[in-house]
Amino acid sequence: MSLYQIQGRTAVVTGGSSGIGLACVEQLLEAGANVAFCGRDEDRLRSAEADLRMRFPEAGLLAQVCDVLDAASVQAFAAATDTALGPAQMLINNAGQGRVSTFADTTDAAWTEELNLKFFSVINPVRAFMAQLQRQAGASIVCVNSLLASQPEPHMVATSAARAGLKNLVRSMATEFAEQGIRVNGILIGLVESGQWRRRFEAREERHLDWSQWTAQLAQRKHIPLGRLGLPVEAARAILFLASPLSAYTTGSHIDVSGGLSRHA
Repeated sequence: MSLYQIQGRTAVVTGGSSGIGLACVEQLLEAGANVAFCGRDEDRLRSAEADLRMRFPEAGLLAQVCDVLDAASVQAFAAATDTALGPAQMLINNAGQGRVSTFADTTDAAWTEELNLKFFSVINPVRAFMAQLQRQAGASIVCVNSLLASQPEPHMVATSAARAGLKNLVRSMATEFAEQGIRVNGILIGLVESGQWRRRFEAREERHLDWSQWTAQLAQRKHIPLGRLGLPVEAARAILFLASPLSAYTTGSHIDVSGGLSRHA
């Protein structure tokens, strides 16, 4: 029996075609779960799907193009999941990105866009999959959030505020859904290796530095005690723990995955 006790159970991952989302899909498949994942970029989604089917030929897998901000699109994804893999028992909300802006230069439209993304990328999937989660014993929801929720940065004012709201939403959902047996938790990530950081590396001025040297200097400038950026798989393992029965008595909580960058209590 797998450590995580999720063999044959159905998990859903939004934003699953790259980064932390894709690492979640891989970890879930390795643990024996059936996985439905979605993304907006069809080329990237199909590339990830082809690789996963080659590596996990016997796995139950569904990859579907879906915009989590489009309620009808998410409802269609939920229906396809139930038909192909059975009702979801684990929902991992991973879609989202950061916006670099200060209070002075964040327009009303930018505020609206950021708040809409951070909230409805969770609200729409939770609504769409709720009926399936209610049918499963030990169901769980995990939201990927940022350390900005507790430790805001002035150059990311809108994202920081929206992330704090999402952290609060996780706690509210955990309280409301507890009587239905659905646990809700989240993770707070710090600096994790991503396509964004790779692009910044390619555009670096210090051409003599390789990736490990450049990221080590970045970690030093950011005062990360562990001295490096996190890996997507490290965030994925924390998510898998929260989604699985290993955390059966945990709800309304967040795991800090920031390499010690956190300064909040």
